[in-house]
Amino acid sequence: MKRLDGNGRDPMERAVERSIERAVFGGETGRREFMRLVGAATAGAALASVFPMGAARALAQGKTGPIEKKDLKVGFIPITCATPIIMAEPMGFYRKHGLNVQVVKASGWAMIRDLSINKETDATHMLTPMPLAISMGIGSQAVPYVMPAIENINGQAITLANKHKGVKRARDMKGFKFAVPFDYSMHNFLLRYVLAEDGLDPDRDVQIRVVPPPEMVANLRAGNLDGYLGPDPFNQRAVFEEIGFIWMLSKDIWPGHPCCAFAATREFSEKFPNTFQALVRAIVDATQYAHDPGHRKEIARAIAPRNFLNQPVEVVEQVLTGTFPDGLGNTRTVADRIDFDPFPYQSMAIWILTQMKRWGYVKSDVDYKKIAAEVYTATSTREVMKSLGYKAPSQNATKHTFVLGGKPKVFNPDRPEDYVKSFPIRKA
Repeated sequence: MKRLDGNGRDPMERAVERSIERAVFGGETGRREFMRLVGAATAGAALASVFPMGAARALAQGKTGPIEKKDLKVGFIPITCATPIIMAEPMGFYRKHGLNVQVVKASGWAMIRDLSINKETDATHMLTPMPLAISMGIGSQAVPYVMPAIENINGQAITLANKHKGVKRARDMKGFKFAVPFDYSMHNFLLRYVLAEDGLDPDRDVQIRVVPPPEMVANLRAGNLDGYLGPDPFNQRAVFEEIGFIWMLSKDIWPGHPCCAFAATREFSEKFPNTFQALVRAIVDATQYAHDPGHRKEIARAIAPRNFLNQPVEVVEQVLTGTFPDGLGNTRTVADRIDFDPFPYQSMAIWILTQMKRWGYVKSDVDYKKIAAEVYTATSTREVMKSLGYKAPSQNATKHTFVLGGKPKVFNPDRPEDYVKSFPIRKA
């Protein structure tokens, strides 16, 4: 029998709501002040209008009600960042959680966005900035999204054409033509960060254009690009084809940075809460399986085929295992070249939002914590992880350390606007 509190409420449900309220309203003090000003009922209604409370309660309690929709389509881009989403089909993680999922390949991020918004897919692989941008109506129509899981951390690189093997520093790249996979991508923001840290203005001193990941290698070969900050396997594929070399791994910029994620519209999460919960559990399960280095070769064989990545198994193994030739005559072993951790720290979202503000993608004031809490559902993800027997961080946000150039710089998510203003090179 379910235990209720003195007000007839499930204590777990109320605990989840309180955690979400504190995240959205900036802590316990902010929550209390908002309640005092507008009243509990109005505050609850306001919160429910912007946050998937029903889905969050279901996820947090691990409810196993009937799955409303078992046959699903989940979109993906053929890159190793999507490993948990892809492998969950051939390796049975979706079936384990009661779902029949078809993963649907898309060629580029605009396509993946449009398939999702138009409901041609039920949930989707996205770059971590995309659910934030789409929810805010930046670069597309405004559609509220929730992002319950990070797909991969690290796993990207700056790859340069072989003719640039003499490049030692970012400032040597003045005049280069670069590609990134999407404007609202960690690739764009990390490339801009690297260039600006060495004194180059990414909007004046180089050219940065959007190129779909599968087309990056061909453009490098054709001489249309000097390099790209892109996802794998296309960094390693450039080495494999002897047309480029890996200049810098993204983990050497921000160790543990997020890249891709699993997301769905808030409408889907509310309309099909049990289906959504099953999807999140399957993704978290697959992500944790991929975290184990001992599983990487098995996973490489599962996701390399034509209907998924369409890459040589050798290339995918080099990425996932972290033992790889770098195109400069070295065989490197970097165990965390790519890793997998599903927890969506809201501080990651805040950093992304600071870069959207820094580079002029957002021109108005930003309520950083509120937007992060609405989209990155850390509280409910924590409970899912615990329900599956996995360890989860106790806090929704943390400080992040950037190590570029050997000079650690700590990002404090409590002072985002000061952080934006601290950069001498910026648009904001």
